Amino acid sequence: MKAKQAEEIIGFLLLRLCMAVIVVILCVIFYDSITKGIGSVSWEFLTAMPKNGMTEGGIFPAITGTFLVTVITAVLAIPLGMGCAIYLNEYAADTMVTRLIRLSIRNLSGVPSIVYGLFGVVLFVQFMRFGTCLLSAGCTLGLMTLPWTITASEEALKNVPKAYREGALALGATKWQSIRTNVLPYAVPGMLTGTILGLARAAGETAPILFTGAAFFMPFLPESLFSQFMALPYHLYIMSTQHHAITKVRPLAYGTALVLIVLVFAMNFSAVVIRYHLRKVKKE
Repeated sequence: MKAKQAEEIIGFLLLRLCMAVIVVILCVIFYDSITKGIGSVSWEFLTAMPKNGMTEGGIFPAITGTFLVTVITAVLAIPLGMGCAIYLNEYAADTMVTRLIRLSIRNLSGVPSIVYGLFGVVLFVQFMRFGTCLLSAGCTLGLMTLPWTITASEEALKNVPKAYREGALALGATKWQSIRTNVLPYAVPGMLTGTILGLARAAGETAPILFTGAAFFMPFLPESLFSQFMALPYHLYIMSTQHHAITKVRPLAYGTALVLIVLVFAMNFSAVVIRYHLRKVKKE
C-alpha cells in the first residue's frame, strides 16, 4: 500500500512539474511579446494602411485578411465537418470501411500544414483555376481544419448517452428527429468548442497560405474573393526573416505578433465562453 501511495505521489508531482514548465514557458513568451510589442501597438497601427514597404503605417489589411480567410475556412469546415461527424456516429455502420475512414481522418489531423499548402496549390490554384487568392487560401485552410472539426464533433456526439436516442425512438420519433432534438442540443457545445479551436489554429498558420494567396505588402483591402490578401502570420514571417530592414521593423514585428496572439487567445477564450453558456442554458 505504501509503495502504491509513493508511486501516486511521484506521479502527481511529475504531472505538476510538467504543467509548471509549460506555464513558465508560456509566461516567458507572453512577457517577451508584450514588453517588446506593446510600444508599437496603437490605434493607428491597428487601423492604418502600411506604407514604405511596411516600415511605416499599420496592419489593418493584414487583420482584415486574416478575418476574411478565417470566415471562408469556417464556411467550408463547419458544415462539412459536423455533417460528416453526424453521419459517422449516428448513421454509418461499424464496418471495416468506416473504421478505415476514421483512421484516415485521424491521420490527416497530423499532416504538416505545408503539405496542405502544396495540395491547395495543385487543387485550388492550378486545377480549379482560382489563382493565388483569398478563396484558394480559405479553401486550403478549410481542408486542413476539416479533420479537427470531424474528430471533435464525433467525440462530442459519442458523449451523449444512448438512452437519449432510445427514448426518442421509443416515443415514435424518426432517426433524424431523435438526433435533432435529443442529441445535438447536448453535443453542440463540444462540437463548437473543437471547431473554434481548429479555426484558431488555422488563423495562425503560415505555410498553407504561403503559396495560395498571401502577399506581404498590399496597401489596400482585397477587392474580391479572387484577390490576393495580407495576413498576420505571413506578414509576421516576412517581417521577422525576409524584410530588407529587419532591425528597423523589429518593433513592428513584435507588435504584429502581439496582435496575432491576442486574436488567437480571443478565439480560444470564446470557445470556452460559448461552451459554458450553452451548457448553462441547457441545464436551465
